[in-house]
Amino acid sequence: MTSLAQDRSVELSIGGMTCASCANRIERKLNKLEGVSATVNYATEKAKVTFPEEVDPRQLIAEVEKAGYTAALPAPPAEAEAEQEPQDELKPLRQRLTTAVVLSVPVVAMAMIPALQFTNWQWLSLVLAAPVVVYAGWPFHKAAWTNLRHGAATMDTLISVGTLAAFGWSVWALFFGSAGTPGMTHPFAFTIERTDGSGNIYLETAAAVTAFILAGRYFESRSKRRAGAALRALLELGAKEVELADGRRVPTDQLKVGDTFVVRPGEKIATDGVIVEGSSAVDASMLTGESVPVEVRPGDAVTGATVNAGGRLIVRATRVGADTQLAQMAKLVEEAQTGKAAVQRLADRISGIFVPIVIALAVGTLGFWLGTGNGVAAAFTAAVAVLIIACPCALGLATPTALLVGTGRGAQLGILIKGPEVLESTRKVDTVVLDKTGTVTEGKMTLVAVHLAEGENREEVLRLAGALEHASEHPIARAIAREAGSDATVEDFANVEGLGVQGIVDGHAVLVGRPRLLAEWSQHLSVELERKLADEQAKGRTAVAVGWDGQARAVLVVADVVKPTSKQAISELRALGLTPVLLTGDNEAVARTVAAEVGIDEVIAEVLPADKVEVVKKLQAEGRVVAMVGDGVNDAAALAQADLGLAMGTGTDAAIEAADLTLVRGDLRVAPEAIRLSRSTLKTIKGNLFWAFAYNVAALPLAALGLLNPMIAGAAMAFSSVFVVSNSLRLRRFK
Repeated sequence: MTSLAQDRSVELSIGGMTCASCANRIERKLNKLEGVSATVNYATEKAKVTFPEEVDPRQLIAEVEKAGYTAALPAPPAEAEAEQEPQDELKPLRQRLTTAVVLSVPVVAMAMIPALQFTNWQWLSLVLAAPVVVYAGWPFHKAAWTNLRHGAATMDTLISVGTLAAFGWSVWALFFGSAGTPGMTHPFAFTIERTDGSGNIYLETAAAVTAFILAGRYFESRSKRRAGAALRALLELGAKEVELADGRRVPTDQLKVGDTFVVRPGEKIATDGVIVEGSSAVDASMLTGESVPVEVRPGDAVTGATVNAGGRLIVRATRVGADTQLAQMAKLVEEAQTGKAAVQRLADRISGIFVPIVIALAVGTLGFWLGTGNGVAAAFTAAVAVLIIACPCALGLATPTALLVGTGRGAQLGILIKGPEVLESTRKVDTVVLDKTGTVTEGKMTLVAVHLAEGENREEVLRLAGALEHASEHPIARAIAREAGSDATVEDFANVEGLGVQGIVDGHAVLVGRPRLLAEWSQHLSVELERKLADEQAKGRTAVAVGWDGQARAVLVVADVVKPTSKQAISELRALGLTPVLLTGDNEAVARTVAAEVGIDEVIAEVLPADKVEVVKKLQAEGRVVAMVGDGVNDAAALAQADLGLAMGTGTDAAIEAADLTLVRGDLRVAPEAIRLSRSTLKTIKGNLFWAFAYNVAALPLAALGLLNPMIAGAAMAFSSVFVVSNSLRLRRFK
């Protein structure tokens, strides 16, 4: 084994996976190579591989291809950007689906409606069904062959065996049996009697099963998440252009360590650096989750993609490109997504048991009939009938229809569900981690209290302070100005670095800021105001003093307030059997105050953005199944790491892309609704799968006894499909 220092890593794009067991198979194959460590994610279709210096990446690709799948090295950045949007990935599937639907409809109609059975109708059926089974169904046959080589059986094996058996038998009956005789009809009779198999064709079964299951796959693929979008959304957050200290404007990616650049008020800081000149307040809530802006001055470090809320700054770049905090976060999101084990499709798990049983039953039936001297034709008729009836048409519809109706109902309720894997996670979730800022709280500063000195008037204090703060860009100033709504004019406005603001309003010399600013003008807070200020700061709130004409008049308190619906949402989560945990980058005092207000007992405060992932991992290591609700960039990696990620729709694109569920309204009460809807959808899927198999299992004995009439086979198939669809439609009534 080579030392880790010499190891390289690569992300391969994997093609041809049909289920989570395919991902496990590729992973095992790659990990057998000397010194290679690989994780394969079925949802993102990527393999993250760490390998020694002496291993050629082409060896890795060859290994994947040996397992029966395709692999490709990542495209160079320029090509990657030029790549088409994800919709084109669905094109081949859409073409196969269109072919299958257009050609299957007449085949099914002719088989089920005797009035349409004109002379030689069976030959037209063959011409129409052949492209459906061979071309449209090719992905199933290819996957079944790959599975067979590895001694595994999945839903694809079941579909392939069933459709090929139905098609192969029909071709034999047409060419070598009596089914090809002009004038042959399938009478509409539900009789249970022994029929001569050489007169029966099952082309409609082969065509309809292929079409139905392709439709299911298409809807599923459409809803399948695109993990790459989360990383794109993260990197989109950075500034695109930057003005260097010498006045030149250059693209951000051309910045080098040591370059100095200008950041004006309201602009994003281009990259991680240190302030050389100027002071300001920096809004870092997007990265840190801290609701209060951070005061910065020369010598302080600043982070790329945060917003300069105050004065003009000159910054020297200390980290650029892949080393910045934003790029590190993108890397965390990617790692969390690659590491997340995709749930193996329920249908595949059932198929793994069902397929071997059916094949054993078919072989047993063949042996029994041959052994009892009933002739080769009768023996093959019964054996093939077992394979045909075992192929559950409804199986392909079971998951996608429930998902389609469930996601549609979710969208009406303001819940966007990303894919079927998401639903399995909701069932087992027992802990819900809630980000504080923007999730439980409003995420913006609001004026929450005004403490007045004796004899002062609240309206007058707000009018004068509001007018002065209206001239400032600081987020705390904006919160006061918003509440005051003052239109008084301000003269001689000045920003006092790190202390506050001063100016003349309606002839009064007004000061708003830290008590130290007022003290410099000999305006000292009264004992009562001092006490109120200390109390508010102990709760983690921000308090500013107001004074004019030589006297301290009031203390204004600003805080990030709890959303009015948060408390109810927490009690609903508890009612679902979940333990809420509050997670924040804010200080312990603020976190405890908010937690007490909404009824959360477990609090994890003062957590750095990169450590949020570690908190989720730690809870998972304790055996908990974790749901995470967040809204900021700093939550993106934790959302991806959690067993179930829920993003507030009012949050950043990066958080939304990294999550499994998006709560469009930004109301925390939607989180328990989302979990209830997901659980109902999963219950419906399980019910659908049960019935999809039940009809087929009930008809298996008829097939084994050679009593299977094509009408009964077709009707069982149609009825199970109708049942599955109508069962799924019940989700539309979800409240």
